[in-house]
Amino acid sequence: MPPPKPQIIRVVDLETTGSAPPAHGVVEIGWQDVALGADGRWELEGEGGQLFVNPGRPIPPITQAVHHILDEQVADAPWWQDVARRVLDPYPRRLALAAHRADFEQQFCSPNLTGGAEWICTWKSALRLWPDSPAFSNQVLRYWRRPQGIVHERGLPAHRAFPDAYVTAFHLRDQLNEASLAQLLEWSRLPGLLPRVRNTGPDRGKDWREISDDSLASFLTDRDPDVRYTAETEIARRRGGGHVGRPSAQELLL
Repeated sequence: MPPPKPQIIRVVDLETTGSAPPAHGVVEIGWQDVALGADGRWELEGEGGQLFVNPGRPIPPITQAVHHILDEQVADAPWWQDVARRVLDPYPRRLALAAHRADFEQQFCSPNLTGGAEWICTWKSALRLWPDSPAFSNQVLRYWRRPQGIVHERGLPAHRAFPDAYVTAFHLRDQLNEASLAQLLEWSRLPGLLPRVRNTGPDRGKDWREISDDSLASFLTDRDPDVRYTAETEIARRRGGGHVGRPSAQELLL
């Protein structure tokens, strides 16, 4: 008997007509798997894939300008409900799903399509593990980190579903080899913990630990949940609990 295939975390990326379903629909899905090897290290698994999806509506020019997918390319493609479940729920091998800025994908990948899968957000995990990065987009992390083994051309063009999933898979691989699966899932359930102030104003670009108590308190009513959460966490750190910044080695083993 051949050995059983390893369990996987499936990285997915969507290209869509916009950011607010059900008014907007999926036009393309790409995926790339990451699996735990016999040596205890996570690595990319298989070749991944890509499928066009008929969104059931015209693709606005403003989003075509991002991903360059044309209406005629998806006119004869299958519908999202006929594609999603078989890509998102490769039972029984899948441990979780992952995406960069996974909150976006989760809007379209509802629990009934994913089989109730848990999600890893590689953006939120990057904030925790690589706070020194100049920015945290998929592509900035790619060129700042230069992940070992990535094939440059296979990750192009950017803003297409498979190349973006492929690049994200290298971030996920390295995150899983630095922290546990349980830890990445825990971070992904929380808002993003921002290493630097990104709002406009005199504190822009500063480490949160550098700003005054009064300035910090002003962020508690910010509209952005990541900003509010980071401010709350920094206040807790100053009062003797919680922290902002790079986690300890013990925390990474959670």
